[in-house]
Amino acid sequence: MITVSDVAVQFGKRVLFNDVNLKFTNGNCYGIIGANGAGKSTFLRVIAGELEPTKGRVALGPGERLSVLSQDHFKWDSHTVLDTVLMGHTVLWDIMRQREALYAKEDFTDEDGMKVSELEEKFAELDGWNAESDAAALLSGLGISEDKHSMLMGELSGKEKVRVMLAQALFGNPDNLLLDEPTNDLDMETVTWLENYLADYEHTVLVVSHDRHFLDSVCTHTVDIDFGKINLFAGNYSFWYESSQLALRQQQNQRAKAEEKKKELEEFIRRFSANVAKSKQTTSRKKMLEKLNIEEIKPSSRKYPGIIFTPEREPGNQILEVSGLSKKTDDGTVLFNDVNFTVEKGDKIVFLSKDPRAMTALFEIINGNMKPDTGHYNWGVTITTAYLPLDNTAFFNTDLNLVEWLSQYGEGNEVYMKGFLGRMLFSGDEVLKKVNVLSGGEKMRCMIARMQLRNANCLILDTPTNHLDLESIQAFNNNLKTYKGNILFASHDHEFIQTVANRIIELTPNGIIDKMMEYDEYIASDHIKGLRERMYR
Repeated sequence: MITVSDVAVQFGKRVLFNDVNLKFTNGNCYGIIGANGAGKSTFLRVIAGELEPTKGRVALGPGERLSVLSQDHFKWDSHTVLDTVLMGHTVLWDIMRQREALYAKEDFTDEDGMKVSELEEKFAELDGWNAESDAAALLSGLGISEDKHSMLMGELSGKEKVRVMLAQALFGNPDNLLLDEPTNDLDMETVTWLENYLADYEHTVLVVSHDRHFLDSVCTHTVDIDFGKINLFAGNYSFWYESSQLALRQQQNQRAKAEEKKKELEEFIRRFSANVAKSKQTTSRKKMLEKLNIEEIKPSSRKYPGIIFTPEREPGNQILEVSGLSKKTDDGTVLFNDVNFTVEKGDKIVFLSKDPRAMTALFEIINGNMKPDTGHYNWGVTITTAYLPLDNTAFFNTDLNLVEWLSQYGEGNEVYMKGFLGRMLFSGDEVLKKVNVLSGGEKMRCMIARMQLRNANCLILDTPTNHLDLESIQAFNNNLKTYKGNILFASHDHEFIQTVANRIIELTPNGIIDKMMEYDEYIASDHIKGLRERMYR
């Protein structure tokens, strides 16, 4: 349990939040949301004790342990992978080191014997005899194979380190768990493993994430940082988003009577309660929603960018034909081989692979930026494309301001370009900022504005949710669901894939898997799982 009492955080004249009084209890998972800069990570740092609040205090339950997902991936480079996980339980790790030091002494005394006896008792109480096997099981569940458990952390890749850091945070079943963006750099299978793990977790979890499916799967409550306040709501992210949008529509509809509004809100709560997503926490979450006071549902101050793709012309019957494409990396790794497919009208295709470089290579090839090792492709004469590449660095190596930069990619005067930038939440003097000083999220919004200028009837999107906040992801997702053209994309965002794609093509070293089905059905199918195993051999 975590109790936050009268907490405020202020940097100079800027108040992030104040008068925060909340209690986070066992058996619940709290998803922390807020616009970029609202203070999500800062709030976690205050709870972790890494940042002293301007006023107020944070307290844990008596004798409880707090574990935090580390963001420093180099701190443990000189330690083995297994030891790094064990070090996540600092009390147990200290006991293990003391035991080893005492047992190694040549002049072992009676006093040492008494000390060892005390340590052994504490060691057993903390389930120390199963510590290494438990740590190994966590690592294996997170995709770190047993042959790497004795390797030094410095020998692992960046993505492997992320998984070890996550295992370290989870190790020892801590009473309170703080996770800041835990799904970053995890593949879909590992994210699913983590979702299942947290769904069964009996203690207190606070999590910051931009992955809406993850938040919906694990969270019983939503902690919203808005208006300089932090408010707690029952329900997951989707409930918060839909209810805040409903409240906003009601606020804008001044003619609606109070009774009509109340009835609409009550119906919304009833309907959402009946359709809560599957999880071990479903029953308790449903009860919480049913008890929810409708006065708690309020519109958010969030601003959502105006992402609207409008094809200038309808595509003809021929969209894209790909024949015999193959590509290897410079070191000879086969990304994909003998790829053949035809894109039909209305197709919204997500491309998958165990090696994300495969999708990027395919997109670069069909956009003419990279040559395949074998094969060819052919676009239909009616097709115009707009491409969002994974790496946009080259686009911003310039001293141009936002208006000048966007003007390179479309026709129109300064007012017209400012209108597009305004839709992407750049206002006032912001449009005169130099593009080479923009943040990752701001650059992505610029790239999306650039795409909208093309009025394309086929969008090619390589991991489009990278660097975007929840508001931008939601707006992007909403428009793609109704977009009239074709979409070819790759993504790590489960909700994005499930709600946009109607076809799945998985690229493997031994050909492709091509299915017309929803993503949830694809990953749940035993037949597909067997097929994937064979294709990656």
